[in-house]
Amino acid sequence: MAMSLTSAVTSLATAETETLRELPMPDWVFGVTAFAFLLLLLGVLWSFRNTASKYDTPSGLGQGAVRHSPGSPGSSNHGSTSQGPTDHGAHF
Repeated sequence: MAMSLTSAVTSLATAETETLRELPMPDWVFGVTAFAFLLLLLGVLWSFRNTASKYDTPSGLGQGAVRHSPGSPGSSNHGSTSQGPTDHGAHF
């Protein structure tokens, strides 16, 4: 019985000699196309570099500047003539 089962599987395996569907272009072109698409995505990503810091920092202030509204307790009035207490400590 084992011999007939083996011969049946062998005959079925050799009977299926269908032609495979060919690719529309050579196989290496798929790799080149995928690589070019990834480079395009990298270019889009690269175009948005440093965007957050452009919109986060107000113009005229440095990278570590703290924004205060005029007259707020943490604001410093440079150039004013009042001799009141100044707060030059770090604000967290």
